[in-house]
Amino acid sequence: MKLKLSLLTAALLSTSLLVSPNTALAKLPMAVDGQTMPTLAPMLERVTPGVVSIQVSGAKEVRRRVDPFDYFFGKPQPRSQKRPFSGLGSGVIIDAGEGYVVTNNHVIADAEKIIVTLEDGREFEAELVGTDKESDIALLEIDGDDLTQVSLANSDKLRVGDFAVAIGNPFGLSHTVTSGIISALGRSGLNIEGYEDFIQTDAAINQGNSGGALVNLRGELIGINTAILGASGGNVGIGFAIPSNMMKNLVDQIVEFGQVRRGSLGIEGRTLDAGIAKAQGFDVKQGAYVARVITESAAAEAGILANDVITSVNGDAIHSFAELASKIATIGEGRTVELGVYREGRNRSIEVTLKGQGEAQAPADKVHPMLRGAVLESGQRNGNKGVVVTSVEPRSPAARVGLEEGDVIMQVNRQRIDSIRDMSNLIDDIQGNIVLGIKRGRDSVFLLIQ
Repeated sequence: MKLKLSLLTAALLSTSLLVSPNTALAKLPMAVDGQTMPTLAPMLERVTPGVVSIQVSGAKEVRRRVDPFDYFFGKPQPRSQKRPFSGLGSGVIIDAGEGYVVTNNHVIADAEKIIVTLEDGREFEAELVGTDKESDIALLEIDGDDLTQVSLANSDKLRVGDFAVAIGNPFGLSHTVTSGIISALGRSGLNIEGYEDFIQTDAAINQGNSGGALVNLRGELIGINTAILGASGGNVGIGFAIPSNMMKNLVDQIVEFGQVRRGSLGIEGRTLDAGIAKAQGFDVKQGAYVARVITESAAAEAGILANDVITSVNGDAIHSFAELASKIATIGEGRTVELGVYREGRNRSIEVTLKGQGEAQAPADKVHPMLRGAVLESGQRNGNKGVVVTSVEPRSPAARVGLEEGDVIMQVNRQRIDSIRDMSNLIDDIQGNIVLGIKRGRDSVFLLIQ
């Protein structure tokens, strides 16, 4: 690295020798052939005061390797211990009046102290308002005057090829600006977060950019930078951001309820592909194919039917089943949405009032990652009320744990549960091993999750 910097310095010095002392660099023309030289500087001067640096510190619980000789000599040691940590990230002021700063959950996870630094050097100790680890969003609050907020754009109106500018603090280099385009929309299936509907961009994003701003050329926030894809952990031109509309839905719920209340349609299905479209004679080429509608779910009550294709949410096109699930979950419980539905050769509009996920169905990995591959449904079977396992993929983590289709999960660490929400809330508060109490036919079964 020193060699590279030295060569760069030498190159700059050599260049300076070629410039006459009478040449005033400050007088370089602002226009060429009558055309104004393009620059992002005026926009960035307005926006960068609204992008902040976040420094965190705290202690994190880590598992330690157990030495068998300690047990042999009667000196057992704890299996986990707390170790101090510190980290850097970025954030965006989205409400100057309230002092609200949005960032990624992974930036502030386990932090005991959060310091927000503005572009002008002012520092504030932030309070955590709320988080959502499944979508990797956290909301902070600072108490300061003369704050600058970044206005929000409608991220559902983005198109591939739109210009994008990333602002953040990669490697601690405050207020670094990079530019590029929107490379793709609705990216999912990356297993980065629980709910994925990413904007993909080739604007350079590196470690420390997490939580920073992705803006359009008007300086409006279109996304929160959250992840990169690259073997080295550095920029290779593939970065991902959480859409601003998705972020706003989550933040509004955190402000109103203190937590995210996920919405649920209550359907099973898959992304519409050419095979399904041809077999069923559909005239649509993209959307979310409905294979099953769960009884008493929001979809059932609104009149959604199996074999429907959901093509849009609130007028915005849906490209995949994962995109539909992510949008519905983040819009939130109790909200009414307008779905575009293709049925029997006709397009129609159906209004649906979303229920909560605790009332319907969810993939089991939303409750615990070791349960990936199973689908859970709040309800009862054979007179046993709890969380019903409706399906289990062969050789999945859920299958290896021992879950079977038809199981009714009734207890978590001996505490009674009646819904997915109950189960999720209990598991979130457990630090150690988890034991599921299950009714399987007439048998009682207990499964351990480590």
